[in-house]
Amino acid sequence: MTLIKSISGIRGTIGGRAGDSLSPADIVKYTSAYGEWIRMNSKKERINVIIGRDARTSGHMVNKIVSSSLVALGINVVDIGLSATPTVEIAVSELKADGGIIISASHNPKQWNALKLLNSSGEFISAEDGNEILKLADNEDFNYADVDDLGEIIEDNSLNNLHINKITDLKLVDKDAIRKAKFKVIIDCVNSVGGLIIPDLLAALGIEEIVKLYCDPTGDFPHNPEPLPENLSEISEAITRHKADVGFVVDPDVDRLAIVSEDGSMFGEEYTLVSVADYVLKNRSGNSVSNLSSTIALKDITEKYGGTSYASAVGEVNVIAEMKRCNAVIGGEGNGGVIYPELHYGRDALVGIALFLSLLAISGKKCSELRAGYPGYFISKKKINLDTEMKIDEIFESLKNEYADYQIYDIDGLKIEFEKEWVHIRKSNTEPIIRVYSESQTRESADKLSEKIIRYIEKKIEDL
Repeated sequence: MTLIKSISGIRGTIGGRAGDSLSPADIVKYTSAYGEWIRMNSKKERINVIIGRDARTSGHMVNKIVSSSLVALGINVVDIGLSATPTVEIAVSELKADGGIIISASHNPKQWNALKLLNSSGEFISAEDGNEILKLADNEDFNYADVDDLGEIIEDNSLNNLHINKITDLKLVDKDAIRKAKFKVIIDCVNSVGGLIIPDLLAALGIEEIVKLYCDPTGDFPHNPEPLPENLSEISEAITRHKADVGFVVDPDVDRLAIVSEDGSMFGEEYTLVSVADYVLKNRSGNSVSNLSSTIALKDITEKYGGTSYASAVGEVNVIAEMKRCNAVIGGEGNGGVIYPELHYGRDALVGIALFLSLLAISGKKCSELRAGYPGYFISKKKINLDTEMKIDEIFESLKNEYADYQIYDIDGLKIEFEKEWVHIRKSNTEPIIRVYSESQTRESADKLSEKIIRYIEKKIEDL
C-alpha cells in the first residue's frame, strides 16, 4: 500500500492501514488541514470550496469523506459531481470560491485516488502553501465548528456546460470551419468523466459523427489509463476500421490529450502541445513555455513566429508560474498537457481538442500530413536506480563542469542543451531513481546521448 504526501496534494492506494495508504482517516486528516489553511487565509465569514471527482470506483466514498470533513469545519461545499480536473479549476474561479479539491489520481490505475488541492484562483497550490498544509496535518491542528456553525453541501451540475460554452466562445475556436469539415471523430475516454463532457463538446463544435470507445463513466478502466502509445492499440485499429479523421484519447480526469491520426498512427503526446502552439502562435504573437523535459520542437515553432520559448521546472504549477512571468500565450507539458491562459491557467484536454480541430479544419490537411510537417525529434527515457548514499549534488556539479561550454539549466535537476539535442537528469519525486531524458533528431542519437550521460554518472558513482 502507498501514501504519497506532496505539496500539490495527497495520493495513495485505497485500502490498508491508516498512514500507509489513502485510508478514511488520512482523507479526514489532510482534508481538515486544507480546510484549516483555507480558513486561515480567508477573511470571509462563510467559506466555499468546490469539490469534483473523476469516475474511479472509490471516488464516491472519498467524496463523502472530503465533503463531510469540510462541513465539520464550517465550510460550505459546492459539489459539482463527476467533473474533469479543468472543469473544477474553472468552477473555483467562476463561482468565486475560496478553493477546490479535485478527487482524482489522474492517470494512475483504479486502486489509486488522490486529493488535488487548488487555491482561490483555481490553480494548484504553491510549494510554500503545500508545506504549510502538510505541517497543519502533521500537528493535527484543526478546530472544528460548533453544531450551529456547520457548513452545508450544495450540488451544482451546470459546470460542464459552462466549461464547454467558455471554450466555444474563444476567438481562436473556429466552429464554422470545424462544422464545414464534417469530421468523423473517434474518442477513448477510458470509462471516466471524459465520456460525459467530450461528446457534448464535440457536438457543440459541430461534429455530427462521433464514435465512442469506453465513454460509460463506471471507473472500470478497460486498459492502462495513461494515454501512451502502448495503451492505445484498440483506438488505433478502430480509427482505420471506422474511417475516422482523427482520434482523441484522454486520461481519467481529462487534463492530458493524446491524438491518433486517420491512418492509426500516434500523433505523439509531445506534439499535442506543439500543434496547438503552432495554431495559437500563428494567430497571436507571443511566447510559449514548457517544462525542461518537453520537446525542443516547441522552441522551433515558437521562434518561427518570432516568439521566445521558455523552460520551467517539471510540474504544472511551475509551468504556470513561468507562463505568468514571461506573459506566454500558450504553454504546457510534453505529456499532452495544454495550458491556454485565455481560458484558464491549467492543463485542459478539452480546449486542446477544440484548438486542434480548428487547426485541422483550417489547414485542409489530413492529421498524418499535419504531423509530418513538424520538426522530427525523438525522446529517449531511461533511469538509474538511486542508492540513498549517492552524492547527487556532487555528480551534478561534475556534469556542469564537464559541459560548461553548453547551455545549462539547474532549476530542476540538470539539463544540458546542445544545438539540436538535449539531456535532462533529475531525481524522481516519487521513486528512488534518477531519470535521464534525452532528445535528438533520431532515436539512435537520443539513446546514444542518454547512454553517454549514464556511463558518466556511473563512473562518478564509482569514484565517489
